[in-house]
Amino acid sequence: MYICICKGVTDGAIREAVNQGAVRMRDLKNSLGVTEQCGLCACHTKEVLDQSRLHNGDMHDAAQDETCFSGC
Repeated sequence: MYICICKGVTDGAIREAVNQGAVRMRDLKNSLGVTEQCGLCACHTKEVLDQSRLHNGDMHDAAQDETCFSGC
C-alpha cells in the first residue's frame, strides 16, 4: 500500500528500511524522502515504523522516540 504518494513510498519500502536499520522517522525521511513535501504521510509512516520495529523485536517503546511530525 502506498504510504507517501508524493515520493511513491510503500509500506513494504518502510519495512525494508527498518530491516536495514532505520529506527526513527528521521531515518526514513533521509533514506526514503517521506514527509518532505506535504507531510500528510507522517502518521501512517510512524505507524508502519513502530509496527515494524516491534515485529523485529525492538521492544523499546518507539512512541517515546519522537512524535508524528504533523501533530496527529
